[in-house]
Amino acid sequence: MWDAAKCDLCGDCLINCRYVDYDKNKAVSDIKLLREGKAADILDSCITCNACFQYCPTGADPANLIYKMQEKIGTGPIIATFKHFIDGVTRAFEQGSKDAQVIEGDPDKPALSFDSFLFKQFPEGTLESMMFKGMTVVRGRRYASLVGMAHMGGESLAARYGQKVIEGLAELGKDIVYLHNEGYVLAHVKARELGIAVPYKYMHLFEYLRDYLKNNQNDITRLNKKVAYQPNCAVRWIPEQDVWLQEIFELIGVERVSRKYEGLNALCCGGPAMGVNMELALNIQNDNIKDAMDNRAEAMITICPMCDYVLRGQTSKAGLPQVFITDLCRMAIGEVSWPVS
Repeated sequence: MWDAAKCDLCGDCLINCRYVDYDKNKAVSDIKLLREGKAADILDSCITCNACFQYCPTGADPANLIYKMQEKIGTGPIIATFKHFIDGVTRAFEQGSKDAQVIEGDPDKPALSFDSFLFKQFPEGTLESMMFKGMTVVRGRRYASLVGMAHMGGESLAARYGQKVIEGLAELGKDIVYLHNEGYVLAHVKARELGIAVPYKYMHLFEYLRDYLKNNQNDITRLNKKVAYQPNCAVRWIPEQDVWLQEIFELIGVERVSRKYEGLNALCCGGPAMGVNMELALNIQNDNIKDAMDNRAEAMITICPMCDYVLRGQTSKAGLPQVFITDLCRMAIGEVSWPVS
């Protein structure tokens, strides 16, 4: 969350942004304008990738400031592109929504939250996997993480409706496994910032997959593959997930290739950028894919339905198989086969 007291106007957040060409004076000028509640050029150029959250050396969270001001000013391409969607989410919380789905599972097993994504946005057969057998499954706008709405000009939605989301999941009376990063971020990061109590135990998908694989090692056939990894923007809030992912890779015999565009230098999937600059979005994707292939990755691993959707066309053209993280684990336990390039 933006903390003006921590900002020393160093400009690092925007100087290091790979999507604009700012020197120190321009970076400081834009941040000063935003701090004063005024419009700045960065509002129209920002693709909401969250990188400046990590670039900031003081923890002031300039990304949150930019997202707040994008919503407040309301004139940029991000706002215009996604206004209809944000209005629909707002109506769902203000007037009620009928899209919630709950598939009851065993009483002693946790619930798997699909956020507000449709089941069909995940790989076919996900719900039938032995990894999730007996779990209660929930989805719908009532269970939306809301954190990702900052990509669409709805930064305030987490503060406005986050309590309702947490309460809806609490009513299940179960531990929660978050299938999407941003659901975990709402519970683990944003709820703390917003003073929202989380009255249930929760777990990141990677923690759950790691534990399942550890408990079922006899079912694993090591894949012996080299892969590239496409993080979604929310991982910048939860760097600890990288450790969990590496444990998964080690359990199933997968090597994560070292490449230019990873860690602090990771590239956005290009999804939000499509509403700002389509040429830029495609360049981001192509640079990302080329980097993976240059380093001999045999597949691109995704963890977010949005990333998975917007990248699939370009990875397909390049002949680089794309695999969702749950399917990667299913391959190791023999449920699905490695894709043909």
